[in-house]
Amino acid sequence: MFHFFRNRRRRTPLAEIEAERICLIKPSALGDVIQTLPVLTALRTRFPNAHIAWVINRSYADLLASHPHLNEVIPFERGRGKPWSRAVCRSFAELCESLRQRQFDLVCDLQGLLRSGLLARATMAPRRIGLGDAREAARFFFTDVVDVPEDNMSAVDRYWLLVEALGIGSAAKQFVISVEPAIQAWAEGLTAGWSGLRIAIHAGARWMTKRWPIENFVEIAQRLQREFDVRFVLIGGGDEMAGAHKLESALPGRCFNLVGQTSLKQLAAILARVNLLITNDSGPMHLAAAVGTSVAALFTCTSPVRARPYGSGHVILATNIWCAASYLKKCSRMDCMTELTPDRVWLAIRSKTQQLLAERQNPAA
Repeated sequence: MFHFFRNRRRRTPLAEIEAERICLIKPSALGDVIQTLPVLTALRTRFPNAHIAWVINRSYADLLASHPHLNEVIPFERGRGKPWSRAVCRSFAELCESLRQRQFDLVCDLQGLLRSGLLARATMAPRRIGLGDAREAARFFFTDVVDVPEDNMSAVDRYWLLVEALGIGSAAKQFVISVEPAIQAWAEGLTAGWSGLRIAIHAGARWMTKRWPIENFVEIAQRLQREFDVRFVLIGGGDEMAGAHKLESALPGRCFNLVGQTSLKQLAAILARVNLLITNDSGPMHLAAAVGTSVAALFTCTSPVRARPYGSGHVILATNIWCAASYLKKCSRMDCMTELTPDRVWLAIRSKTQQLLAERQNPAA
């Protein structure tokens, strides 16, 4: 035991280490992947000549393709069937062996779960860094644990603690998303004829407890249509089509429905060309903030401090009930949905829309 701790004390401080092959482990979810992007750019700044790879769920790998600060994308196929079934275990074992063969010398695990901890350990890298609030015993697979001083931090600031530990915390947080010229041209052509303000709506979310009622989104959109010159674009996954049809029917002639029809990079290009995104707490919320678009974000079961879109100029609307930010994925009461009323949301969105219009009319102000 004495020799174990003595060896740990003799390790080179993280701020002084050098690395030639680096692995960043952050498989999911979309919003978390986007909030990790500043870490990738900071790693490139700290290790300009290193080979940097990112282990990511295959469904999000497209977002990282051709990234200027990344050498390799390693898709992580979770596999189908029950967790840790024979097929899943076989796929996982193959990934572990592939990571070991790549001979990484530095691993950064920002997922902080058992599965990602096992992947970190499988690399056999001499330095494996993770955050102190990692769950499911993941921290036992790290050689270096970065303390998290408080629970109520935004995810971006939490991940940035690892950057600070590496001695580059003073660098600017940059959200770099590489979108190919052909996709940029596609988005430009699609939106070129839109008059007035461009407002995107994402009415879906993975959890039922995050989904503000679609009828409320309809009411907000109709109020916007009555008072302002607005064109709407609907975004989301294919499983959110039913809600999109309700919005489309309520906004005849003023609505462009892209739900289920875009890749992640196409979505990024579209969001970069709208003035505002109205959304539940979701991956597209973080994507819009990353490309510099203002967001009106609705929070029910999640924390507006920990999960808010990063940056300034956003409108944060959160429920005030006793169980707010409970992070429950299922709930039989859903009081938050009625407490966060359309009237309260409308006041904030109307004010933001007026501000955006004033900025368009007086861009130098």
